[in-house]
Parts: sequence; C-alpha cells; structure tokens
Amino acid sequence: MKTIIFYLDFISPYAWLAFHSLPKALQGISHRVVHKPVLFGAMLKHHGQLGPAEIPAKRDWTYRQVLWLAHQQGCELKLPAAHPFNPLGLLRLSLACDAGGEPNRYICEQVFRHVWCGGEDAADADRLAVLTDRLQPGRDPAGAAVKQDLQANTQQAIERGLFGVPSFMVDDQVFWGQDALPMLRAYLLGDPWFAGPDWHAVSMTSVGVRRQTS
Repeated sequence: MKTIIFYLDFISPYAWLAFHSLPKALQGISHRVVHKPVLFGAMLKHHGQLGPAEIPAKRDWTYRQVLWLAHQQGCELKLPAAHPFNPLGLLRLSLACDAGGEPNRYICEQVFRHVWCGGEDAADADRLAVLTDRLQPGRDPAGAAVKQDLQANTQQAIERGLFGVPSFMVDDQVFWGQDALPMLRAYLLGDPWFAGPDWHAVSMTSVGVRRQTS
C-alpha cells in the first residue's frame, strides 16, 4: 500500500477540485492519503512568485477555468465573496482537529466546503466560529502547537521542492496540480514510463536565458 502525502491550502480552488476527484482517480489502488495543510502564500514568497489571483488577467481566467472544471467533473463550486483571503484560521482549525496535525478527509472536506460551496466570506470570523463549533477540535486552533504544525508542514513542503498546491508526494516523487491526477494514477499502477529516461530528462536541459527582474 502506497502512502500519498497531499499538500493543500483551502485557499486554492484547484486543491478543492483535486480533493473532490482524488477518490475516483485512485479507485482500485491500495493507498493511504495523509493530508498536510500548508500556507500557500509562504511557498509563493519563498519562490518569489505571485499567486494566480494576484495577476488581474490571470485571476479572471483562473475563476472561469475552475468553474468550468467543476461543471465538467460534477463538483460543487461557488466562488467565495472575496478571494484571495487570509486562510490561516481555516488551516489552523483543520490541524487542530487531529492530535498529530494530520486532519482526516471528513475534516478537510468540511473546511473546503466552507470556502468553495457557499459563496460567502470564507474568512468571516462568525462563520469560522460556527465551523469550529461544528468540528469540535481537540486542540486550540490558536495554540502554539498548532501554529508550529502549520509552519513545519510549510517548511517541509518548501524543503521538498514544492512550489504550489495541490501537490502530491509518493516515493519522493512530486505530482503537482489537479491535472496531474491521471499521471499520479499511472505511477501508482506501475506504468514503465516512470522508469524510463523522460522522467529525468529535465536534468539534461540547461537554462538558456534568465530573465532579469527588478
């Protein structure tokens, strides 16, 4: 049985789409999923990147695309009242619901739905209080231990070379994005392509031009 580490941030609509699709993508494959909430914003900062919603034209396309993808795969998705938003409260709540900081699928689904299925303000304090009361976390979401868990997850993701969410790691191999699920499935089924030269071909291609930024 393979263990799949699923790095996610509830701020990402692609993470919600991937979360929704994952059971179908892995149907018939013996596996275990470990959910690792991370702070996507910290990953972007580390790599010197802007998020999709921080580039106006890309923001418009991103929302249109995720709404189409949700329609296509039969996944409920309604844009929140404001996006991007500060996801810290939701990330910490999810981590607080498990003693080891690895929230189960039920907890993650409830938080994802809080963000992506109501069309409301995902970071609203009153809504967060209602969600917290419903989930009954065993630890204090505002406590030092939970904050450390989130920092550790995010740092682990960065150290493993991750740059976005959703990301899936299995056998030290990284699969990034909602659209990587077919590739992940093929790997888990033992597709011989992954033992061939193409997986490592990137190491044979040098960087031709480096763009100057200021």
